[in-house]
Amino acid sequence: MINDTIIAISTPLGYGGLGVVRLSGEKSLSIAKKIFHLKKNKTLIPPCHPILGNLYNFEKKELFEEAYLTFFPKPHTYTREDVVEISCHGSPVILEEVVRLGIKSGARHANPGEFTIRAYLNGRIDILQAEAINDIINASSLSQAEISFKQLEGGLSNKIIVLREQIIFLLGHIEASIEFPEDGLRISPKQITKTIESSIGTVKDLIESYDIGKILTEGLSLAITGKVNVGKSTLFNLLLKTERAIVTPHPGTTRDYLKEKIKINDSIFTLIDMAGIKNTSHPVEKEGIKRGKKLISEANGILLLLDASQKESREDISLIKKLKNKKTLLLFNKTDLPINMNIEKIKKMDKSLPSLKISALKGTNLDKLKEAIQDLFVPTLKQNKEIILHLWQKLILEDILSHLSQGKNLIDEGYSEEVYAEEIRKIIPLLGQLTGKIHNNEIIETIFSRFCVGK
Repeated sequence: MINDTIIAISTPLGYGGLGVVRLSGEKSLSIAKKIFHLKKNKTLIPPCHPILGNLYNFEKKELFEEAYLTFFPKPHTYTREDVVEISCHGSPVILEEVVRLGIKSGARHANPGEFTIRAYLNGRIDILQAEAINDIINASSLSQAEISFKQLEGGLSNKIIVLREQIIFLLGHIEASIEFPEDGLRISPKQITKTIESSIGTVKDLIESYDIGKILTEGLSLAITGKVNVGKSTLFNLLLKTERAIVTPHPGTTRDYLKEKIKINDSIFTLIDMAGIKNTSHPVEKEGIKRGKKLISEANGILLLLDASQKESREDISLIKKLKNKKTLLLFNKTDLPINMNIEKIKKMDKSLPSLKISALKGTNLDKLKEAIQDLFVPTLKQNKEIILHLWQKLILEDILSHLSQGKNLIDEGYSEEVYAEEIRKIIPLLGQLTGKIHNNEIIETIFSRFCVGK
């Protein structure tokens, strides 16, 4: 049981119309009463009801701000402890003074994520829900926020709980058939295999969902590539809506690469502008092209730019062939000029390759381009499907999958129940680590180190 009382500013740093200081612990209300005075006609502090008063500096014996105090009695609070929230003007000076006076009155300054740690340790949430709270706060898209909210509501936790119950039920039957072989409790290898295969399917779906989860949390990388002077930097600036890259009429202006994040609809992309692909003996250009090729290989998607005002070249055709196995959007640029490229011939080279005519200089078909990027590169989220957002979750699930698969292989190879039961038994503590029923200090420290102080 945690005995001390913690205090911290819960609203973001900086100036604002409203600021909140939060206390949690056994002495929350008694400490708050030392720095908060009720209006003269008020004597009681009703639970869960904001009450107007003034902040009081007991060292100077003077009032210094009007504020509201709300008292939330345990156990129906965020931390399952007594919680007090003091709301006042969002001045950093005032908020810091409230915290200082609270510490002088017996509270301790909260560590990053300590309110949520208490919620976890007091059994209000599990570790997956704790992770989801931070994900909601730091969500880079509405889709990610919606997924995290479902996890906070227990969607992913419930899936893991059902999986755990399934494994325990299976183990119970296997061990009963080992201990009491003559009592008709034996379960057939076929039934065991069927249950394991169902569990394998569930775990595989979750592991595969990480690819989408990573895209939602980190965004997709899109590399703009093509020959020199096809308008890559102009397109880069157009999508960013700012003159980020230097643009000149001279070929080879970009020798290194630039990276910037953009948002299209509800999706985050890291846009990469790089040196044009060409044969060169210049050491700086060679290094820029080398780096560009590496970025192309690592990117989630490619925007391949062709200059439609020029006749198609060997380099254009070579680039299309080289990028055949990458997810690529073919863009015919400079359509504001007379078109000299045989666009239909290029399209026939790979009919599955989506394409669009644009003018990066004039902004022609910009909305269609954004729509095409969204449709081609952003995976469709299936309704009611749980998505994992973090690598540590994926790694534990991969361990679980390994034990499930090994258990199935042992059954298929005719090993005894004692042997494959031991393999399946290893899954239970791993499932416990996922929900935090079994404490893994490394996982807990990793999660809560990313929290802000007031949460």
